[in-house]
Amino acid sequence: MKNSAFGVVLTRCPDFQGEKRAEIPLNSFGFYANGSLEVDLSLLRLGLRETEEETPLVGFSLTRVQSGSIRSYSTPNPHNCPFRRNSSNLLVLFLINTKDLRVQVRRYGDQKKLFISPGLLPEVPSEPGPPKPELTVTPKVGSGTIAVLSKAQSKPTVSQGDQQGLSGKDSELVLGLGHLNNSYNFSFHVVIGSRAEEGQYSLNFHNCYNSEPGREQPFDLTVMIREKNPEGFLSAAEIPLFKLYLVMSACFLAAGIFWVSVLCRNTYKVFKIHWLMAALAFTKSISLLFHSINYYFINSQGHPIEGLAIMHYITHLLKGALLFITIALIGSGWAFVKYVLSDKEKKIFGIVIPLQVLANVAYIVIESREEGASDYRLWKEILFLVDLICCGTILFPVVWSIRHLQDASGTDGKVAVNLAKLKLFRHYYIMVICYVYFTRIIAILLQVAVPFQWQWLYQLLVEGSTLAFFVLTGYKFQPAGNNPYLQLPQEDEEDMQMEQIMTDSGFREGLSKVNKTASGRELL
Repeated sequence: MKNSAFGVVLTRCPDFQGEKRAEIPLNSFGFYANGSLEVDLSLLRLGLRETEEETPLVGFSLTRVQSGSIRSYSTPNPHNCPFRRNSSNLLVLFLINTKDLRVQVRRYGDQKKLFISPGLLPEVPSEPGPPKPELTVTPKVGSGTIAVLSKAQSKPTVSQGDQQGLSGKDSELVLGLGHLNNSYNFSFHVVIGSRAEEGQYSLNFHNCYNSEPGREQPFDLTVMIREKNPEGFLSAAEIPLFKLYLVMSACFLAAGIFWVSVLCRNTYKVFKIHWLMAALAFTKSISLLFHSINYYFINSQGHPIEGLAIMHYITHLLKGALLFITIALIGSGWAFVKYVLSDKEKKIFGIVIPLQVLANVAYIVIESREEGASDYRLWKEILFLVDLICCGTILFPVVWSIRHLQDASGTDGKVAVNLAKLKLFRHYYIMVICYVYFTRIIAILLQVAVPFQWQWLYQLLVEGSTLAFFVLTGYKFQPAGNNPYLQLPQEDEEDMQMEQIMTDSGFREGLSKVNKTASGRELL
């Protein structure tokens, strides 16, 4: 299940036409006890060639991890077919046998209360707990006919010998496979019966006949997937996100209001970039608010409000552009110590702004696509690469400013002021590095390390680091008279020295001094 405003819905129906991949990732979802997964394969049309394989090589796999992990979208190993190898992991295989028109369900690992049954759950929600005994289609041992047994009688069990190979006795559950107009269909549902079965589950479709390069055959696949937890339609890691984003939205709003109050109390030392920083805080707050509302409706109704989702994307785009532009402008010293950007700095903005547009396009594409889409992995890699490039690019203006202050500190006679500015720029450089490190690297490592139900700590770290970065940046570059960053060379040391000489010599006796105003600076 994706972190998506459009992609997280009550029922998702991925449709794949002309596919040639050997493995298609369909969904990943964190289930609590009494959670349910429903899968309805409404159409499977295979272009299979004649084969001597005894074991079916087409079907689904359902895997579980109890600790945190990041779903890999790298190109899978074509020879790593789960139907051809043994497994000691927590794994369920649904092997589609098109010759005998049946689906064999094979289990690996300890899954005593993972209830698998044919068909879909009733539309009206029933009381939480394991599914009631129902009729299950299973072949009669030693006969080609089909018998109808109750679920209690056909409860699947996998012995130790069965786990050592796929050719052991058929003691697993068997589902019926429908065949109509050269296509196949069946459905099943899974109920998480106890806390021991909780975890992050991944559902994949495999066509291992296409694992041989150059011999791929296209196939069509239409499948409905519905997942649910007792508390709603969100994955375990996404359930706290509604409250998290709402609280963080209030924090950014409070920070923005406080910043505006600081600017209003220091009218004569406020520059345009100060107001740009305020706009960034408010935009971030609004974006998080829309994100929070979307998660609320997804969890309660199973689908978002599309208008609010669009507003979230718009504010997310503006927030991303404002963030990188503001960091680059502060690093270059624009409006504080100069009003014209150099050619190198203009090139930086010419790179960052288009990259941010591309990054936001990639973000929207990822959030609106299914995980199994063929271009999903490509857009995910584009987003990651573009984000890293933007993070690295915004460091160049800060580095250039540090080098400029280092060269100027010993040549222009303003050593004290330049050294103070140099120290401040170095602090800002460290702040930017830490911000990028915590939100891009540490957050990913945290996502790997924590259990599945604590995956929301990733978003907490990202938003908390962003808030801390905003607060520290505002503190470092606040409009204050003793801020070395705002000490412009309006009354440089040469003028002050000349004034002192003229005063000492008595040349200015009887003359009054006219104070310089801030009109020479671009004040708001």
